[in-house]
Amino acid sequence: MLDDADDIHPLFAGAPKTTEFRKLRKRVVRQAREAIEQYGMIEKNARWLVCLSGGKDSYTLLAVLHELKWRGLLPVDILACNLDQGQPGFPATVLPKFLEDMGVLHRIEYQDTYSVVVDKVPQGRTYCALCSRLRRGHLYRIAREEGCSAVVLGHHRDDILETFFMNLFHGGRLATMPPKLVNEEGDLFVYRPLAHVAEADCERFACAMNYPIIPCDLCGSQDGLQRQQVKQILDGWEANSPGRRQVMFRALMNARPSHLLDPKLFDFEGLSRDSLKFEGNDDALPKLR
Repeated sequence: MLDDADDIHPLFAGAPKTTEFRKLRKRVVRQAREAIEQYGMIEKNARWLVCLSGGKDSYTLLAVLHELKWRGLLPVDILACNLDQGQPGFPATVLPKFLEDMGVLHRIEYQDTYSVVVDKVPQGRTYCALCSRLRRGHLYRIAREEGCSAVVLGHHRDDILETFFMNLFHGGRLATMPPKLVNEEGDLFVYRPLAHVAEADCERFACAMNYPIIPCDLCGSQDGLQRQQVKQILDGWEANSPGRRQVMFRALMNARPSHLLDPKLFDFEGLSRDSLKFEGNDDALPKLR
């Protein structure tokens, strides 16, 4: 059983024994396993650098991956990593103590990117883009130093949806965070095993486990962020039509290039009347090579 005392990883010690939590845990673990398998994230003899910010999503990611590994479903080595970015008031001892208590192999790296971001970003502009770019560069470096083949992030379903609409509303493109990609240098994978997991489930899971949540004061100190605005829009849609988020997420997995407008994805010029007999079957229609 998932909550038996002799059948549990330390990350699940003290887990609630309620039926509600058991269902939540089973669902989150199942959805992560589905994403890992569906997007081909497992390589033989791989080592993953699992990024831990101290937020609810990264705690959920860490616990779920150890659950899968402990059950023999994830044959990779896991190294947890926290990048302390020098934010004023950041509780630097919380994560090292937590990881040591849980018996999780980890590396804590200190790099003062906070001062760089505050100095470089003009007043009134958001910090997220530069902060993310600097953080990602350090994580890639650490992954190489530690012999890791992949950097693993805690982005969930709602992050992916929000990014899609930010690109749609502000970037003029149809794009989002993919569950699997290769970095620009071509030497590391970036994985998002929580791609199918709802943010609300991450929050319920981390809170039920009483993990020591650390807020991001850098981004949290700014109001009116585009992501917050998009989140409010999605919240409104979800309130009016429960389940709308999941429907929109399924749409990202069901794209039809012939029913969009990008000639780089579909050969509209090569489309002929003879193709009408294949209507509704995108695989049979002409595509660009």
